[in-house]
Amino acid sequence: MKFTNALPAFAVALAMASCDSSPKTTQVQWETLGNKTDESGSYYVQRFTITGNHDFDRLAFNQFARTMTPLNPADTIIEIMPGYYCISSPRFRAAEGDTVIVDIKVNDMLRAISYAPDGVHTANFDGTTSPVELVFASMIERPDQYSLPGKDRMPKGEDIYAFNESLAADVPGDYEAIPSFKKVTLTDGESTVADIQIVEKAADPSVGEKYTITIADNVATVEAAPEFMKTARQRAENLIAGFAGPTVANAVVEDEPDFAYRAVMIDISRNYQTPEEMRRIIDLLARYGLNHLHFHFSDDDAWRLDIPGLPELVEVGARRGYTLDEKDFIAQIHAGNGDPNTTEGTANGYFTQEDFIDMLRYADSLGVKVLPEVESPGHARAAIKAMEKRYRTTGDASLRLIEDGDTSVYTSAQSFHDNVLNPAIESSYAFLDKVYDGIIELYQRAGVELPAIHIGGDEVPHGAWGGTPSVNRYREEHGTVGKRPDGAFNLTSEGFGERKDFSDHEMHGVFNQRVSDMLKEKGVKIAGWQEVVCDRPESYDQAVAPNTYAVNSWTQSLSTPNAPSRQALDGNYPLILSNVNRFYLDMAPSYHPEERGLTWSTPVDEFISLGGYPEELVVMQPGDREKIFGLSGQVWSETVRSAADLEMRLLPTMLGLAERAWNSTPTYNNADYNAVIADREIPAWEKGNYNYHLRQPGVKVVNGQILMNAPYAGKGEIHYTLDGTQPTEKSPVYTKPVALPDGTEQIRAVYYLNGKHSVTTIVWL
Repeated sequence: MKFTNALPAFAVALAMASCDSSPKTTQVQWETLGNKTDESGSYYVQRFTITGNHDFDRLAFNQFARTMTPLNPADTIIEIMPGYYCISSPRFRAAEGDTVIVDIKVNDMLRAISYAPDGVHTANFDGTTSPVELVFASMIERPDQYSLPGKDRMPKGEDIYAFNESLAADVPGDYEAIPSFKKVTLTDGESTVADIQIVEKAADPSVGEKYTITIADNVATVEAAPEFMKTARQRAENLIAGFAGPTVANAVVEDEPDFAYRAVMIDISRNYQTPEEMRRIIDLLARYGLNHLHFHFSDDDAWRLDIPGLPELVEVGARRGYTLDEKDFIAQIHAGNGDPNTTEGTANGYFTQEDFIDMLRYADSLGVKVLPEVESPGHARAAIKAMEKRYRTTGDASLRLIEDGDTSVYTSAQSFHDNVLNPAIESSYAFLDKVYDGIIELYQRAGVELPAIHIGGDEVPHGAWGGTPSVNRYREEHGTVGKRPDGAFNLTSEGFGERKDFSDHEMHGVFNQRVSDMLKEKGVKIAGWQEVVCDRPESYDQAVAPNTYAVNSWTQSLSTPNAPSRQALDGNYPLILSNVNRFYLDMAPSYHPEERGLTWSTPVDEFISLGGYPEELVVMQPGDREKIFGLSGQVWSETVRSAADLEMRLLPTMLGLAERAWNSTPTYNNADYNAVIADREIPAWEKGNYNYHLRQPGVKVVNGQILMNAPYAGKGEIHYTLDGTQPTEKSPVYTKPVALPDGTEQIRAVYYLNGKHSVTTIVWL
């Protein structure tokens, strides 16, 4: 099996043309000079200090789209595309050894390191590029570096101390696991388990996913229906591996999950993960009773799966680098070194057909279904660029996703202006038909069930088709927009309104229904994000809902009467609770400025996800419970930079999702749950060489004494400093209360465990 980034054969030749082979290097240090305000609002100044080789024309970098202004009149900055910038300056041709400082004013407040630049590289007017050595200066030297007065969200040491203190708990019993078992009945005697026996029950719909594990006579006997045996056996293996000692009390475990759909979505489009890493992720899903991998391989940022008959999708869409026209590959976004052919990092790479087939078979062997997502009609930029390359190369317009003469002006949620396919031209459907057939073929070759195809459907921007000729013709032929009494909108010849933007919403509905019908003819159900079902007429629901496998509701909208989750339930769609405030695993675990992750919603950690009860996520009415198909966590990968980084987003935050997906009613309190993580799960992660996140140590001052505590009491070490320097493993170890020296201005502490460490807890005095 080949676990590589699988770049195409032409990569070697292009690599020679795209990268400067000069041995000289450029060093760049990034730092923030602090947040400020002026008449235009909040802003900060970021500084690039450039040393070493200056023999280049431009300095390129990625950063979330912002308005940027160089402060030196000799410097200019251009936006290659939203999120990708180039600085030009005659100062870059300075003599070897000189230092060039570029200061840029950025409109917005900088709160966290994930919003700092990345993907920094040099570029020349002839298109050649070179990587740089990038160093980040600390952004926690002063509060103004991550906050403004009255807006400091840095976690307070005393609050962390109180929470860590609340986590004190006894050592977990032998049968405490994540997710927890429904019922454990102790029986006489003890066993040293040396074997697992399998007993398959006859299929019985009334039994569903119920299973039993009987520990007796040194054997674990697993009884389950054949279709659920893979998950039941995994639960038994985890139980045995988690025993505190070689001998345990005999018992009968009776268990079943509360939800049929238990998932994590992994986004490999924005930043790539290899087939090898995805196998490791599948192992984690199986360990924690999660039975669906929602595989997000296509988006604006890249296309990561080789589809039979459409090689351009990966030749163009799986490569990112320095380009001003995107004719041959996508402009770099999020990360990279400017080279569209590099196999280092997460910018480039894709799954070959065999890679994908192997993953399907591996997942199936562990009882995990793979749900592929083909983003449409929005989030389609990579596909659009790839099909334009096909059109330019072949002259064949039969698979184009846009049309000439389109003057639509829009900005997507990620600031793109060209990421929506055209729902009124037949070539869009011809393209999707070919993609769907290709996916179906791969599942057939794997001999694995295709549960559905997720069609995306989220975040179609306002004005997406306002100037699209074919869409306007469609509107003229089918009527315009009118508002129905129930507040939804549909195409009609009556009730013309001034809000013409709602016609985009209805064109989206036309597209969804057409796609649903296409897949229905192929015997395949659809899944989609909540926008697929929001504000749709009853006729739409009646046509689409029966062919819908799942709808992911992601907004935190419990108190909204007409919330998307409520609309999904009322429309009889199988609902997947995927709420951002509980289950977006890419959100930073706290507001600490050096925690990796996004901050546009609220923090999500292992305790926040543990609190994701259905009643906390959707307004429940009689009969709703059976319509909730399951729960899903999401890892969007804008800020993910490696396999280890991905694992740190999942562990331990994913465990709260797993517990709630298996048990929808209260089970563990925070302390007992934390103890299971510390005593059972972390040793398993260490054995599997997984990366994971560590929480901060608590710090407080009481009567002139400094007190500290760890999230896992009795494990690891807290290292601290009292002089404002950053703690390291060589700094003093906290073992007992420390007298606060006179004149101390700040206390800094870091928690270390198994070679890993937390972010820094800072107490300003």
